[in-house]
Amino acid sequence: MIHFHIVTLFPESIATYFTTSMLKRAQEDGKIKVSLYNPKDFTTDRKERVDRRPYGGGPGMVLAPEPMLKAAEKALKKAGKNGTSATTLFFSPSGKEFDAKMAKALAKKKHIVMITGHYEGVDARVQKILKAKPISVGPYVLTGGELPAAIVVDAISRHVKGVLGDINSLEENRVSSPAVYTRPATLLWKKKKYKVPEVLTSGHHAKIEEWKRKQKD
Repeated sequence: MIHFHIVTLFPESIATYFTTSMLKRAQEDGKIKVSLYNPKDFTTDRKERVDRRPYGGGPGMVLAPEPMLKAAEKALKKAGKNGTSATTLFFSPSGKEFDAKMAKALAKKKHIVMITGHYEGVDARVQKILKAKPISVGPYVLTGGELPAAIVVDAISRHVKGVLGDINSLEENRVSSPAVYTRPATLLWKKKKYKVPEVLTSGHHAKIEEWKRKQKD
């Protein structure tokens, strides 16, 4: 089983995603577990503030190190003695791009701690202290790290034995899979007909496989 530990300022924004479809079944079957840690629960500020103005000036606010580190520390303690059995990830647009190869490698881990940022980011010392690996889900900037965390959990979970009902769903080349069609064979939409490629309704399996291969090229 993989235990995902996510440090997030907005746990409610992604909690629902983990209680539906494949990820819900995976948790019910004991294949994965997801725990959320809110830095607000670890601040000493009476107003539960976890952000501060950046040194050197600049727009926005930066997540302060203490609440983030305390939340991560709790996650690491759950992961085992001194957190040595956990892999810690830090979401950053400049990090190594997350891909299928990385997902497959991370699926072998028992505990994965994810640090998600918000606003203008997380104090850089958090990453340094936790020795977290910076990763990115693409060359663009998002409002926070919650969506990337959900993406990473989903992609990794697919590689956990028993999570997928159909092993063919895990094909590595699915990122370049052909277009898919279902009933009806002829779709009438706004007075226009859209047909499924004839080869797919032919019942000729060899030709169908050949068509699929060509579509991937």
